[in-house]
Amino acid sequence: MQIPGPDTRVVELRVHGILGTTGDALTDSVASVDVAGDGVGRIVRPADRLRRPVPGPMLTAGDRTVPRIVEGYVWGGMTSGGWAKASWALMFPFALSNVAHWMLPPPKPGSAVGGALSHVLRALLRVSALLLTMLFVAQLAVVLLDLLAAQCLRPGAQCLTYVPESLRAVPAVRAVPAALLLGLIVLLMHRLSSVSWKVSGAWKPLGGRGDNSRHSARAAVLPGANVVADPDTPALRALHVVGALSVISVLALGGPLTPSADPRWLLAELLLVVSLGGTLLLDDPSGMGSGPVAAVVRGLLSRAARRIVVAAAGVLLFSVAILPGPLNAPLPGSGATVDVITVGLLLTCVGVAVLLVPAALLARPGWSSVPRDLRPWAGGWMAAPVLMLACMLGAGFGAGLALTLRQALGAPEFLRLPAAYDDVALFWGSAAVLLAVGGAGLGCWMLIRRWFPHGTDDVPAQVALLHAGRQQDQRNAAGSWRMADVQRRYSHHVLLLVAAVLTASTVLALGLRAWNFPRTEWADWLRTLGVLALGLLAAGLLRMVQLAAKERTAGRYLGILCDLTLFWPREAHPVVPPCYALKVVPELAARAAEHLAEPDTRVVLVGHSQGSLLAAVATARLLESLPEADRERVGLVTAGSQLQWAYPRAFPGVVPHQSLRDLAGSLSGRWRSLCRGTDPLGGAVTTWNRQVFDGMLIGVGLRPDGSHGPLPPATRGPTGALVLGGDHWLPDPQRGPFSFRRWVPGVLGHSDYSGDPEWDRAVAMAAGLEIPVRGATLPLRTPAATAVAQASDPLGALSEPRRTGEAEEARRGGTESTAGAASADEPASGEDATVTDLLGWDPDEAAESDEAAASAAGEAADEEPPSRSALPELTDPRGRVAPWERGNALRAADR
Repeated sequence: MQIPGPDTRVVELRVHGILGTTGDALTDSVASVDVAGDGVGRIVRPADRLRRPVPGPMLTAGDRTVPRIVEGYVWGGMTSGGWAKASWALMFPFALSNVAHWMLPPPKPGSAVGGALSHVLRALLRVSALLLTMLFVAQLAVVLLDLLAAQCLRPGAQCLTYVPESLRAVPAVRAVPAALLLGLIVLLMHRLSSVSWKVSGAWKPLGGRGDNSRHSARAAVLPGANVVADPDTPALRALHVVGALSVISVLALGGPLTPSADPRWLLAELLLVVSLGGTLLLDDPSGMGSGPVAAVVRGLLSRAARRIVVAAAGVLLFSVAILPGPLNAPLPGSGATVDVITVGLLLTCVGVAVLLVPAALLARPGWSSVPRDLRPWAGGWMAAPVLMLACMLGAGFGAGLALTLRQALGAPEFLRLPAAYDDVALFWGSAAVLLAVGGAGLGCWMLIRRWFPHGTDDVPAQVALLHAGRQQDQRNAAGSWRMADVQRRYSHHVLLLVAAVLTASTVLALGLRAWNFPRTEWADWLRTLGVLALGLLAAGLLRMVQLAAKERTAGRYLGILCDLTLFWPREAHPVVPPCYALKVVPELAARAAEHLAEPDTRVVLVGHSQGSLLAAVATARLLESLPEADRERVGLVTAGSQLQWAYPRAFPGVVPHQSLRDLAGSLSGRWRSLCRGTDPLGGAVTTWNRQVFDGMLIGVGLRPDGSHGPLPPATRGPTGALVLGGDHWLPDPQRGPFSFRRWVPGVLGHSDYSGDPEWDRAVAMAAGLEIPVRGATLPLRTPAATAVAQASDPLGALSEPRRTGEAEEARRGGTESTAGAASADEPASGEDATVTDLLGWDPDEAAESDEAAASAAGEAADEEPPSRSALPELTDPRGRVAPWERGNALRAADR
């Protein structure tokens, strides 16, 4: 570790999370100004009254202060603001199908079977994404070409009667506007998929990666190492455009299963085959061989070939609009087209769900050594329910739009929709009932877990230790602590419940359709409920888009969907909004490298919530490009992070647990994580298997040397936080108020981490300017509290002989007692560690060494034991005073 000199300064580079923020809030200042960036990704600093950038407050590190510059990277404008970004919510099913690709388990290294399964799964996901695009466009064609042009506006129809009969009599007059509108929608989809955020030209890209960027199909070495742009996205985009245009033509010409002598039908079928075949065979060049098959695929998907195929599909659609044929009845191709695409989607979902089982089993050795609570959700199978949810949402939105429009036209008895829409209505009606029942049961279970906890203690042991001596804070935090723990542990079960409900509803709808069950009263009731649910889904989504475009607050809440789904680059589905990570991560790393060019500067990247993932990936990229000497000047602070309980478990191929361990080893203890037990969205990052034993918080976690195992017991910092490994457990409510510090009362949960006084200490430790105080191991007691007997915990009494013996031995000069230090012989495995391994001494041996202490404990047991909520007040370590209180202490000493 480099020793700080007199000119040392710290640059604190902050990154916000979901919902966006302002530069003022990000930098904790009353005003801020841009100092770099291109207006989309903004670097801001605090400003004075003349709007000039100013440095941040001095950073206290031990007994000295160090100049600090506070900067923030604001990226919220990439996911919210204006009509264009608000309309991205309509692409949410597409974005979910793209997210499912990144949730695939990593292939087993060196396994041919694992590699083949990974290749097939990625191909099936690409095909399902293409079918989802086709279904979306086909449903729009049913509304515009079939429902409006062919039925509502046909001659003599009692619908939209203000349209003159002279226009109704010419089929081309009705077909051309519908076809043009459909073509415009496809063009907008192409335009959306062509937009990408560009890295600002003011920052040079970091070297060291170049063409060696890892493809998304390969396992990550450091967090997010395979989050790169797919070079095949332009080809995949062209195939989606060809498929969308061709499916409109097929629908208008009779459907895919009804052969026709019209050469346009043959051309449309050929274009559909080209679109599906190219999507099935397309993969990253680094994942394909150099044989003749790969060369043929590359030649067929070259830029010139793509333009020819897209132009052919466009000309075909134009000819169908000019010569549409008779439009005096419901189009016969509507039902067949929607049915074929829906069946294809169901088959691909089933194929992905089945093939994921052996793929997850083959990848299981990669996380078998990880504790059970940190392993991937559902054993690495979560991509299947996410894909199914995307398909059902896509089908439901189109059906809801058609059913709602038919009711709005005022003639539902004369306007016919494909029979599949009744099945979709039945599906969503049964799903609404099952979701209501499951949601009610889940809500009752969560309330029971919150208000009737397991065990006899109303206050969890860690809450009692963290808020020792503050019974009101313990009561305020206990309920939030339990509820947050339940949400983190079981949030993925909600998605599994939704997937199970969707599967049951699908089986019910398909069973009634396949066996031609007669219409019953309960089925009609479910269809009516489904129509209502679909109408609310379509209307609610459109209303949300409208509000998001006009109101900033609504836009920020809608931006949650974009923040969570648009982190991932385009892989399975190209028609999704641009990935902001491909811009934020390089610019963060480049800005940090720019500061590190000054030899006395240390850079600490700080990320909150979703920003912690961005900061971690940027730190990993930065460490890859820096020489060894400069790496020691880089630190990382995460606050309210999901880097342990969510991302490694949902995306095991992108943020595996091993990559976090390697990153912690690369930073050598300069990764600090601020966490609150009351935070339902953030949690611990570097520790697990935590428990309170003998008044001490112990656990297993990541070590500075890149390994993991038992850690020394937690120490209490001067702000009341418990520091276990790299995790700083903050008391919530805070233990203040403190002089010269912003005070934030109440239970904060996921918000306002920067207002906690432990924030500055974590930044100083990440900068390598301060280390945890090993001599301040808990429990620390006031002089009056040392006489209180811990009769409820015999080990507390049994530990006194050890401390007494060590004190006598230290006075004799034999050894020096260090409270809370870990044993020199630590076990190799964190899962098999015993209490003796974690503490470094055997409580049973200590009990046998002093019978007097045992008898004293027996006498104390006869008295009423104190409750955990009545633990004595814990004091700061001797000789350690909070930095902002030192001025008062010095002034008192002078007087």
